Amino acid sequence: MSEEKRDHSQARTILATDCGSTTTKAILIQLIDGEYRQTHRGEAPTTVEAPFEDVTRGVLNAVREVEELADRQILDEDQIIRPAAGDKGVDIYISTSSAGGGLQMMVAGVVKSMTGESAERAALGAGAIVMDVLASNDGRLPHEKISRIRQLRPDMILLSGGIDGGTISHVVELAEILHAANPRPRLGLGYQLPVIYAGNRDARQTIWETLSNTTDLTVVDNIRPVLERENLTPSRDKIHDLFMEHVMAQAPGYKKLMSWTDAPIMPTPGAVGAIIQTVASHYGITVVGVDIGGATTDIFSVFEDTFNRTVSANLGMSYSVCNVLAEATLPNVLRWVPLAMDEAELMNRIGNKMIRPTTIPQALEELQIEQAIAREALRLSFIQHKQFAVGLKGVQKERTISDAFDQSASGATLVDMMALDLLVGSGGVLSHAPRRHQAARMLIDAFLPEGITRLAVDSIFMMPQLGVLSMVNEKAATEVFEKDCLIHLGTCIAPVGPAKKGRKVLDAKLILPDGTVVERELTQGEMFLVPATYEQPVKAVLKPAKGLDLGGGKGHEIETELYGGVVGLIFDGRGRQPFVLPEEPAERVAKLRAWSEATEEYVASPQPAAS
Repeated sequence: MSEEKRDHSQARTILATDCGSTTTKAILIQLIDGEYRQTHRGEAPTTVEAPFEDVTRGVLNAVREVEELADRQILDEDQIIRPAAGDKGVDIYISTSSAGGGLQMMVAGVVKSMTGESAERAALGAGAIVMDVLASNDGRLPHEKISRIRQLRPDMILLSGGIDGGTISHVVELAEILHAANPRPRLGLGYQLPVIYAGNRDARQTIWETLSNTTDLTVVDNIRPVLERENLTPSRDKIHDLFMEHVMAQAPGYKKLMSWTDAPIMPTPGAVGAIIQTVASHYGITVVGVDIGGATTDIFSVFEDTFNRTVSANLGMSYSVCNVLAEATLPNVLRWVPLAMDEAELMNRIGNKMIRPTTIPQALEELQIEQAIAREALRLSFIQHKQFAVGLKGVQKERTISDAFDQSASGATLVDMMALDLLVGSGGVLSHAPRRHQAARMLIDAFLPEGITRLAVDSIFMMPQLGVLSMVNEKAATEVFEKDCLIHLGTCIAPVGPAKKGRKVLDAKLILPDGTVVERELTQGEMFLVPATYEQPVKAVLKPAKGLDLGGGKGHEIETELYGGVVGLIFDGRGRQPFVLPEEPAERVAKLRAWSEATEEYVASPQPAAS
């Protein structure tokens, strides 16, 4: 990093890279007519493994493509020219990384559903994959915990437990288990494993005496200083620091890359979480974001100013497709397939995907099956997220330590779908769907948004770069996120409440930008689409039927503006509590096809995705 301190808020030209496990992506952001825009993009294979074993080679290759496309010199003898001078160089260079498997952690807490959950939230929020949660009450014997630590070989461990001033014996027992395991890090055999202690301050001296000789121990403020409050920031910040100092420093070429960047390299998922948080704060909205990959699905949310992230490590669209099938079961996948097909034939089709996990659909039937699997992967991941994104356990309740050990579940979920403003999808199956209408339908079917919810997808997966950019120039990050990263699909309007089949659930009066008035009724079990753009919102008067709610209360009329997009306004009268598909196969297929036709999901010749 340059020793010269520069005001990054005044930067006019920004270069950002994301070093993924297989591909390194570079984007160029420039200040044009007073606003920041993403102007050029390049990519190259990541070079962290043999024969190159130098991550900077892939970075330079991706940047050279940007140079060529932008017709702008950025490199000089394999060095990034900074600051920019005229039509040469850039003002800021930043990067994220998930190469080498990203950040893999174990966390430990005295009570699994209290300090264990808080530690897990801290690690997930920092961009880690949590391999396991150890707890005094997790049912495992000490030797089983020791064996598990040795087997997993995490990049670092976060140890928490106890409120400040409380008992220290349980957290000290956990420290003794770590000491007995004598854990070795995944990378850098000559280094001690980083351990962060974020528990009862009264135990610090004992923890230090127990672990400082066998691990690289760091002490930060308690994650749960009192039952009523979480204090995750010190732990998250220290995880970022140690990720740079220990994990990234062991990966080939990362020390060189770190010397180039103007901000610390962030784990890719942590950076995506940062832009989700920034956007929620900047616009004062609630957000759910999802990144569905080949092996894992990450879900991010901001409700009640609280950020949560979960990783469904066994739910993905290529290498984990068999796990999706096993967890969802064949009938649940089949219910989304708009084809006359039995379970045996579906199993054979999915079996082909298991054998060749990286293939993409070549025919419409294959695409429909793949998108049916995606719906279940997203649905299951969101269920896991809602179970984790909860209020603090133990708040406003009198309990003894034995009561706490008996607890198994946390408080009510923070995820309120009626309060959700924006749902953002990312990952190949969503971002690269042949038609944006398909991405919208997958998001609606999997997440079942309630009331009025805007839908969007990440155009080219630039959220990681924008996340780290938000740390140094929030204006640039939010402007590019809004104008170039997001492709606005439209808005889903879904009344919630009981209604009999075929009964009216909503009266909609829409005043289009050209003054045309459209009046439509929405009946139970029906979907329909009204084309509308994002740039010209539609004035709407929406009156749900008696007993149904659109966000203003049961039966209460709402006057609002609805934002469209490349898909438009999707009215969904299929119900939410519960959402049920017909069990009889012929009726189910007929319904799926009717909804597809009504929302223009599939056409005979798939159109290219709108940009």
